[in-house]
Amino acid sequence: MTLIASVSGIRGTIGGEINQNLTPVDIVSFAAAYGSWIKTKHQSCVVVVGRDARISGPMVQALVQQTLVGLGIDIIDVGLSTTPTVEMEVVRQHAQGGIIITASHNPKQWNALKLLNEKGEFINATNGEELMQFVSDQSYDFTDVDSLGSITTSKDALEAHIEAILALPQVDVSAIKAAGFAVVVDGVNSSGGVAVPQLLHKLGVTVTEIHCTPNGEFPHNPEPLKENLTDLTTAVTTHSAHLGIAVDPDVDRLVFVDEQGVLFGEEYTLVACADYILQKDKGAVVSNLSSSRALADLATDYNVSYHASAVGEVHVVSKMKAVNAIIGGEGNGGIIFPALHYGRDALVGIALFLSFLAKEKKTVSALKKQYSNYVMSKKKIQLSPEWDADALLVAVADTFKNERVTTIDGVKIDFDDSWIHLRKSNTEPIIRLYGEAKSQSQMDEQIKNIEAAIATFVASV
Repeated sequence: MTLIASVSGIRGTIGGEINQNLTPVDIVSFAAAYGSWIKTKHQSCVVVVGRDARISGPMVQALVQQTLVGLGIDIIDVGLSTTPTVEMEVVRQHAQGGIIITASHNPKQWNALKLLNEKGEFINATNGEELMQFVSDQSYDFTDVDSLGSITTSKDALEAHIEAILALPQVDVSAIKAAGFAVVVDGVNSSGGVAVPQLLHKLGVTVTEIHCTPNGEFPHNPEPLKENLTDLTTAVTTHSAHLGIAVDPDVDRLVFVDEQGVLFGEEYTLVACADYILQKDKGAVVSNLSSSRALADLATDYNVSYHASAVGEVHVVSKMKAVNAIIGGEGNGGIIFPALHYGRDALVGIALFLSFLAKEKKTVSALKKQYSNYVMSKKKIQLSPEWDADALLVAVADTFKNERVTTIDGVKIDFDDSWIHLRKSNTEPIIRLYGEAKSQSQMDEQIKNIEAAIATFVASV
């Protein structure tokens, strides 16, 4: 598997050949590049490092930390943690950067380095290019024995994160406690199995845990999609819970299940949280090009502006800052609430959603009926080595040139009452095909047309 470097970090499969997989040599190289890059920005450097529960996590974290120590960089080790917790810890500790050891929703053979700047936000494309130049040149300047970095441990990072959420004026702790919610949590045997129950207990919620042992043995595909959450949907009805909660291994994606064991829909996580916030404060909202039109519909209802960004947290954050958005995120269940921090955060999403549910005094299924009812399709097109993915996207754009075509991130084709978005993945060697329409038959027809255009291109290769 070829290593993938993108705005989502450096990721690959563990083991195998150097430069083709995420081997110890590659891990040291990328960590050294990051450390060397960050030293060009700051005179003295402290970096926060945390990981999800992947089996390879301790090995990767040890290699990363000791490499940075060799560059004279001090480390704050938060150990088993979540991506948003590490992001917030960078700011709390006044650090100059951070690294999260996680491959997010990828299966257990994958791992990755998510790289943060001094604001606890993902480094941008320009920073990434600068960093990759260090990898290319291998121009690492390791320090002498008297200037080695040190490693200290932070044991209260998650607690501080949760307390910051509880202190938000938008989080109504009293209302949640009064509602007496019973919730089932699927922590996919990773960090969420610790973090989500800890938050819920603070909110006075009765918790039933499934797959919450943080041993990295994912009991199902860790991407929180309908087909992977059958254990959760069953458990919700079995335990007569008010709702179910699922997160990915590093707890930046959030999915709900209603009281009937039906998925609320990852696309509607952001829509519901935005609805709650817009009731209290008016302002712009942002999602990416692959997210549901339901958020734009909601913005119209509240007479506020909606904006779309390229896919990827760093792009969404950039757009949110540009338009001073009060909430934003991605349709994969990622909530970004600037009042807390500029990062996708399932924990703050849970607190906002439960506050909304408690105040509305509705079931989760009744809440869902308030929003536009779209049908969405998410597919993966495996890339063959002989394909030129960029040429494929150009060919598709040309086929549909009479429609509204956006090319800031792959190709998005907007029809009057549906859309299709094709783009190269930041995290896998695939092209992602996302689409949305008002009916399944309409969705199927649009996908059929796109697949025909792809087939024509492949035949010409």
